Amino acid sequence: MAVAVGGRNYHSLVVESRRIRSKSKILRNISTIPFFKKGISRCRPSLINRSCVLSMAAREQSRSLIVESSKQERVPVFVMMPLDSLGIDTSGSPRIRKMKALSISLKALKLAGVHGIGVEVWWGIVERASPFVYEWSIYEVLFKLISELGLNLHVSLSFHSDIRLTSQGREGVSLPMWIQKIGTFNRDIYYHDQSGVSNNDYLTLGVDELPLFCGRTALQCYEDFIISFLEKFDSMMGSVIEELSIGLGPAGELRYPAHPHGDGRWRFPGIGEFQCYDKYMMEDLRVAACQEGRPQWGKKGPLNAGCYNSFPSGIPFFEGGEESFLSDYGHFFLEWYSGKLIKHADAILAKAAMLLKKYQESEKNHVLLVAKVGAIYWWYETLSHAAELTAGYYNTALRDGYDPLATMLFRHGCALHISCLEMMDSETPPTYLCSPEGLVQQLRNAARRRTVDLTGRNYNERFDKVGLGQIQANCYHPQEDVIRSFTYFRMGGNIFKAENWSNFVPFVRNMSPRE
Repeated sequence: MAVAVGGRNYHSLVVESRRIRSKSKILRNISTIPFFKKGISRCRPSLINRSCVLSMAAREQSRSLIVESSKQERVPVFVMMPLDSLGIDTSGSPRIRKMKALSISLKALKLAGVHGIGVEVWWGIVERASPFVYEWSIYEVLFKLISELGLNLHVSLSFHSDIRLTSQGREGVSLPMWIQKIGTFNRDIYYHDQSGVSNNDYLTLGVDELPLFCGRTALQCYEDFIISFLEKFDSMMGSVIEELSIGLGPAGELRYPAHPHGDGRWRFPGIGEFQCYDKYMMEDLRVAACQEGRPQWGKKGPLNAGCYNSFPSGIPFFEGGEESFLSDYGHFFLEWYSGKLIKHADAILAKAAMLLKKYQESEKNHVLLVAKVGAIYWWYETLSHAAELTAGYYNTALRDGYDPLATMLFRHGCALHISCLEMMDSETPPTYLCSPEGLVQQLRNAARRRTVDLTGRNYNERFDKVGLGQIQANCYHPQEDVIRSFTYFRMGGNIFKAENWSNFVPFVRNMSPRE
């Protein structure tokens, strides 16, 4: 007997998704056979005209058009600073590591034609010791060095932590010490998974409007930081600092930490877990459920959604049935979960756009406001898009989850930053139904509909001609607007190896404006 979900027969949804797929215009040089298993669509290609994937022949034709078009219009290339270039010394003071080597590297990048440098400005460094005490000296020195070499800046205001396990122990930048102190007494300021394990990479959305931080809400902490930054570097805005990215979550991306790296809980291609179990998020869920007239929905998150390393097949929430993602309950929960994320970004970007208004309206000193989204490309070609759902993107084969996000960005004149421009479907494991190209195309479509600018970067370090060529193909897509800028991740020892440098320099010179 077929199960009715959300007032509709599940079989009818499957038939509808097949019908939509049959109308998709897909360019592939391989045959695809759709089939369904336990209610989950396991199909290549993906649905609803999202995966406009170029065949090898079409890709080569596209690149020939790119070479011609790039003669008229070029994409500025930024190179992101190494993760370990800034840190805290044994005395507790911030410092720039290996200053002489950094200076030599910057000069080499300038000679290669690189337009600018990407720099993460860490909350955990600047406001490290005490609230309202901002220590900008390390960035004043760094920005002066970069500008004197004739390089521009893409600045990422980073409200997350970046702690890595190395052979020397735990290294990287944490959240401010005074935030951590509050967290030792109240672990609920951080995200929690269904097992009650917290993640201290970023403050939970549940505290956005609660004055738990020395009288300030989390949103006020972020706003005060942005104000202090703009006051300190006003003279560089628009002339040296051309792009300002506002951190919105883990790794600076607008998402939940559903796929935590480095602590052993998650590994690719697990679907991840919903991150809504701190007491503040659960209270918000309870209120939302009562307003919906279904108070029972506010007592818990989905209990049948698997664990970090589950595959979507066989997991009830990501298939058809009662309380699945297709049910009335599933729709309510995912609307709330993704809506909290968009509301969070909306609040921060509204403040940032207001503060940047004089720069955004200036032709001479224009500053591009940027928001980053995660590249959750695995299980993209299933009906549920499970890994995206746990990350906070209510994007399925039957619903465009990136259009509401693009609509919000448009309101604030904010560009959308895509982070997997070097990736190709053919290089991903077919078993995991990945489609980075389909994801990129869907984001492009959403941005085009809402007239939102695009910027981008690479997900993995690539120096081979194929990977760099894919970046160029995505930046100069023949049927799309040229991407505003590209940021290469990252500067480091590998970039200067002879075999890599010989590919990287021509790539930059084909992409960047001639200085």
